[in-house]
Amino acid sequence: MKKTFSFDAAQGISAALLRWFDVHKRPLPWRERYAPYEVWISEVMLQQTQMERGVTYFQRWMSRFPDIRSVAEATEEEILRHWEGLGYYRRARFLHQAAKAVVEKHGGELPGSKDALSALPGLGAYTVDAVLSIAFEQNVVPVDANVERVFSRLLDIGSPIRKKPAADIVKREALRLLPEGHARDYAQALMEFGALVCGKSPRCTECPLAEWCEAHRLGLERERPVKDAAATMVPVTSAHGIILCQKHVLLFQRPASGLWGNMWEFPGLDRVSGDPLAELLSMLQERGLKVEVLAPLGSVSHGYTNHRLTAHFFRLGLDEGLAMQDISKKLDGIPHRFVRWDSTGELAMPAHHRKMAERYFMRKVRVYAEQLHL
Repeated sequence: MKKTFSFDAAQGISAALLRWFDVHKRPLPWRERYAPYEVWISEVMLQQTQMERGVTYFQRWMSRFPDIRSVAEATEEEILRHWEGLGYYRRARFLHQAAKAVVEKHGGELPGSKDALSALPGLGAYTVDAVLSIAFEQNVVPVDANVERVFSRLLDIGSPIRKKPAADIVKREALRLLPEGHARDYAQALMEFGALVCGKSPRCTECPLAEWCEAHRLGLERERPVKDAAATMVPVTSAHGIILCQKHVLLFQRPASGLWGNMWEFPGLDRVSGDPLAELLSMLQERGLKVEVLAPLGSVSHGYTNHRLTAHFFRLGLDEGLAMQDISKKLDGIPHRFVRWDSTGELAMPAHHRKMAERYFMRKVRVYAEQLHL
């Protein structure tokens, strides 16, 4: 393993990287103005998110929240609804809190100092460095998975890339190669290069840095970076019921703390160990809801951070004589609401509930259209 670059190699790599970026950089919306707010939002969104998906969400977000004040003034429910689908909802809540702090302490303008940015809720070391380098052109280097991959190959780092000493070597050498006055382009070039050329399957024949790449010289480029052992995905089964009453669907609100906090979902159980339907019916009966099973609606599978969820859904019926007010009395103390079945899209829901809502209610729309010969 090489631990450092020679002066000539450092100069050559930086220059080649910037030339490559000048030709190949993608026309991303936050690159039009490099407004600090836009850079911040893009960096938060792109964590654990593919670029194309991130761009779509960024554009939708900006059409609703064009500045920090609009974020600060929004309700948490609206923030979560616009974030829905990106996952890791804690990021959205922190973003909301940070926007309020920026309005209160900085007049609605994102500060340009490391200490001030670091004091904002949810802004970790990577996000702070990304905003400082890309938005404010300060001489720091954000290190993400793409940057780790590039330097693990250039230096042939044979130990886990996110642990010491490898992490320290990457951070040090990335900063050493930073050309004075070119922080914005250099930071983006590293990340872009790691995504488009030095990716998980490296395109070494197209690489302008190949002559300096130690892993390529040794034929080890596909064995770098060395990662920690992957976490085991735990299979989880859940069960939920879609209950309609007077053209409205019953939704429960999740607790503010914990997974999917404050989001809305179809009544059910996050985890079942036996028969999904039997456990679901038992839970609803404990809450005073006596239901009949009208139809199984199939299941939705969704991968989360460390578990693979299979969510089973059932169409359930209530006593037709019960009004929504009667049901609400039975559910006294349980946060819930009735929403028109065609308006669930206005509320923030966990991904597996959103998938079923779209699947089931779009099916209803098609049935109604066929009945009306539309």
